[in-house]
Amino acid sequence: MKYPRLLSSGANNRVVAVSEKEVAKLFIGDSRSDIGSEAEKMKFANTVNGLVAKFSRLDFDESLQAEMLVMERIYPFDYRAYEVEKRELWWEVFGDEIKQLHKAGFVHRYIKRPSNLTGLAFDNILLTTEGLRLIDVGISALRTQVGDKIFDKYIEIELSEMIEFREYFLNR
Repeated sequence: MKYPRLLSSGANNRVVAVSEKEVAKLFIGDSRSDIGSEAEKMKFANTVNGLVAKFSRLDFDESLQAEMLVMERIYPFDYRAYEVEKRELWWEVFGDEIKQLHKAGFVHRYIKRPSNLTGLAFDNILLTTEGLRLIDVGISALRTQVGDKIFDKYIEIELSEMIEFREYFLNR
């Protein structure tokens, strides 16, 4: 199916432009992800800090027959347009905000894309006028949902991916 205003396609979902200020992640049929769970995780992260894209609402598009997770539209910049010193500052803030999310009980779990998915290794991290931002909380986890042992393992993996991202971001 062709999607009007398509911005990107992930493993299970498509993202379309809704307006100049909003995008929607489409959930069509068996999308392999739960729109309600994703919305709750996004809303939770939004209460901690501004790192994760802002949740707007859940909606339904009749023409596409799709449930929609509507969120803020982010316009990213290319990292390479900025000096390494600026990128180092953005990375420091990003690291602090990730740790705030972890402390609050949220782990993104998708800092680095699985190697079998097309796209850039870190294309869920976008540089914006507000600094680095995260998108796609589909496989994120809340400590209250998965328990301490699993949550701590997810954090361990994410922190190792943060080291890889730092190298990528500063040396690209």
